[in-house]
Amino acid sequence: MSNQIYIGYDFIVSPLQPATEILIAELGYVGFDSFVESEKGVTAYIQKDKWNAFILDDINILSSKEFEITFEFNEIEQTNWNEEWEKNFKPVQINSHCLIRSEFHNNSGNFKDEIIITPKMSFGTGHHETTFLMINELYNLDLNDKSILDMGSGTGVLSIVASKNGAKQVVGIDIDEWAYENSIENSLLNNTNNIKFLKGDISLIENKTFDCVLANINRNIILRDLVKYYKLLINGGKLLISGFLVEDFDLVYKKINKIGFKLINKKNKNKWLMLHLEK
Repeated sequence: MSNQIYIGYDFIVSPLQPATEILIAELGYVGFDSFVESEKGVTAYIQKDKWNAFILDDINILSSKEFEITFEFNEIEQTNWNEEWEKNFKPVQINSHCLIRSEFHNNSGNFKDEIIITPKMSFGTGHHETTFLMINELYNLDLNDKSILDMGSGTGVLSIVASKNGAKQVVGIDIDEWAYENSIENSLLNNTNNIKFLKGDISLIENKTFDCVLANINRNIILRDLVKYYKLLINGGKLLISGFLVEDFDLVYKKINKIGFKLINKKNKNKWLMLHLEK
């Protein structure tokens, strides 16, 4: 297993909303990749090798007079993280479709799918609005015999849902070693044997095409790679994107419209947005 060390920031936020959502979005833009919300604010994690002492200088909300935000930070070892998520991870319901739970939770049997994950440091437990939105929209697609690309796969939960709902081939890609290892572990827990997880970026699959591309990352990476997503899709192929705020819509829509995507569906949960596009 990776010995990757993370830096954890504990933010106390007042009032909680919409400050917490804006804070998470801005932190995602500068490299934070995992978040645990609480009654007082949010704990955000970034890999130590991506961290620097000035990492928060571009987080605009920290200087806003509308909110009071304080924080402290420290290094988080992998073993400590395992204990932390076991204490705080609760089952997540995605409407009537899906329950995301850990092995130490009871089997409910009342959902179409039950996904078992051991999230560790990887993003994508279903607690965050963007993961909820992406999974919920997946259940509106016909995935039978489809090929799926899951960019920024995190825990692998989107790939696992796609596999369980008829996809013939799923490729999940994440640049983070911890996420790569965790996604393989979670795939084995769910007996999904048609998923191939890769460590790296979009350059690993430049010469392939897919019926559907999923990208739950952040606004900046999505804007950067939208043209590549378009090229990776078959004609009529679907693209689901999330990881950005409702207020980012005009910026993102301008880019997708210029490229030639058709907007099929637009949904939000709180201030987070998901777009369903078609080539």
